[in-house]
Amino acid sequence: HTPPAPSKESPSERPDVLAKGQLAAGTCEIVTLDRDSSQPRRTIARQTARCACRKGQIAGTTRARPACVDARIIRTKQWCDMLPCLESEGCDLLINRSGWTCTQPGGRIKTTTVS
Repeated sequence: HTPPAPSKESPSERPDVLAKGQLAAGTCEIVTLDRDSSQPRRTIARQTARCACRKGQIAGTTRARPACVDARIIRTKQWCDMLPCLESEGCDLLINRSGWTCTQPGGRIKTTTVS
């Protein structure tokens, strides 16, 4: 079997993409991002990511970006273990473990639910 033809983009420009549409192992990309700002003081964002995770990993969130994380975190719903918030934010599990909140130093709270 012959290797895929090299991409026209140089690998240094897109190190996460191997061939057209193929992700390198352990990387993710955002596929869709929808924002709804129809409610005052509230924005609802829905994001879909595509990941090529290694064995024992699953798609998750690290530092507010899609990432491959240890599958145990998802199984046990210990969401804060994958460091989903930015460095300056504090992470707390929602009561029913359906997601987490990231609290910014100024008190603004971002809530993420997993579906």
